[in-house]
Amino acid sequence: MLPTIGSKEMVALLPFLLTAKKILIPEIAYPTYKVGGILAGAEVVEVGIEAALWPSQGIDLAWINSPSNPTGRVHSDEELRAALEWSQKTGAVIASDECYLSFPDSKIGKSILALSAGSNSNLLAVHSLSKRSNMAGYRGSFIAGDPILIARLLEIRKHMGMMVPLPIQKAVTTALTDEVHVREQAERYRNRRKVLREELKSHGFSIEYSEAGLYIWCTRGEEDWSTVQWFAERGILVTPGRFYGDKGSRHVRIALTATDEKIKETVERLAD
Repeated sequence: MLPTIGSKEMVALLPFLLTAKKILIPEIAYPTYKVGGILAGAEVVEVGIEAALWPSQGIDLAWINSPSNPTGRVHSDEELRAALEWSQKTGAVIASDECYLSFPDSKIGKSILALSAGSNSNLLAVHSLSKRSNMAGYRGSFIAGDPILIARLLEIRKHMGMMVPLPIQKAVTTALTDEVHVREQAERYRNRRKVLREELKSHGFSIEYSEAGLYIWCTRGEEDWSTVQWFAERGILVTPGRFYGDKGSRHVRIALTATDEKIKETVERLAD
């Protein structure tokens, strides 16, 4: 395990730190995967979840994300095992972004390390205290996995000067020893999703995935900016799906991070 200055920073830097020349990212994905590849001068290839269909030549790094940002999709054990088999065959590194693992809803996600049977070669799991414990401003996170890769990243970090300050490490340790606040936060997200889901459906929205995490991924079958405008006219801010890839251009992402009071007000505005 290695403490890191935030998970976003690690996501952006990982292709550079691994000197990756060609990386795979999900076709609907957190934008920093792509930006990190661009900053490293790597070729970025968008792929679906089926690892059996991924390119098998010349790939240095592949990102997976479960539960997904923005869709809330939870990958099955079979999908994760297929990614593991692909990595074993190709020798490419799998970076599993598991920042939303603490917030299950209709499905429960698993760390890729839970399925690797202790063979963690070329595997890295990225975790975030920003989501799990609402510690975004602390910039304290960690990665776990292949001890050879972890040692390599530690050696590089000594020269880049990106050590996590000791008070932050202690705060992270304290947060990680407590699961009560995490379960309470997960329950809040479940309740907010349930309330919003029903109201959205009454307005013709189709909720897709949204099985875990802290977002709702939905569509009315129209161009995303039209949906953004529809919400804006009601004083509600949502994110256009194209921010996460061209295949999201008919969806919007709705965050569940507002207070319960604001979620209630949102429902009231939609119902009016």
